[in-house]
Amino acid sequence: MKNILVPVGSSKNAVSHLQYAVDFAEAFGGKVFVVQVYNVFTKAGTMTNVNSIIERESLEFLNGLVSKVNTKSVDVIVKVLKGNLIDTLELACKAADVGLVLVEPRTNSIKDEVYLGKTSGKIVKKMDVPALIVPEGYVFSKPTNILMAIKSAIIKKENALQPLKDFKTKFDTTIDLLLVKTPYHNEDDFNVNEELNALIRNTTRSVNATTFQGVLEHFQSHNPDILCVVRRKRGFFAKKWEKDTILRKDFFIKTPVLVLSGLK
Repeated sequence: MKNILVPVGSSKNAVSHLQYAVDFAEAFGGKVFVVQVYNVFTKAGTMTNVNSIIERESLEFLNGLVSKVNTKSVDVIVKVLKGNLIDTLELACKAADVGLVLVEPRTNSIKDEVYLGKTSGKIVKKMDVPALIVPEGYVFSKPTNILMAIKSAIIKKENALQPLKDFKTKFDTTIDLLLVKTPYHNEDDFNVNEELNALIRNTTRSVNATTFQGVLEHFQSHNPDILCVVRRKRGFFAKKWEKDTILRKDFFIKTPVLVLSGLK
């Protein structure tokens, strides 16, 4: 996770979020790529230089944000990119060998009832790169404990657990596993393989209607620094993925949430 991508919107929390990203990257000895994506559809007769104007203003905006952050010894690279949000960010991640995307809960939304805004929701929902949702105003500290909540421990995807391995290697973070038996439970779902078993300290089993309800039941007793969940078709955010926006009443955790792109 040496290289970190930070998509920036118009959030008032942007400076705080960027400072978290810099502090995170410093701990890993990595780089921070600060990006803003725009998409302009021009018609005949419109300004021919509209793209260059938007790019220049966006670049000024991003450089202004960076100037307000203590970048320490971290290499912070600013980019303004044109294209479809998800496709463009995916290409940027591949080009820069990005291992983690840091997401603000509400990149463009000012509504208090919103946890994940439309833009941040799209990034977490659709990108194939692991994402870390960082609460507004959250200050980076080395995580001592991660709670991983899943309904199936079956792992087929290569490097699916790499972010957890990185945390454990860098910070000696303890990882507790919460296996939630839901109505969609299959016989082999709770078979923990050697790779995952080597990472975890304790395992808790729970029976709940959803993985999220299992988290609500056991979150306080574990009191983790980071909650780790998995994005899959019938995973942690199953119903919540129907729309890009996620409301606080449906999900709200005051600690960072690490979203793995999938295990299968």
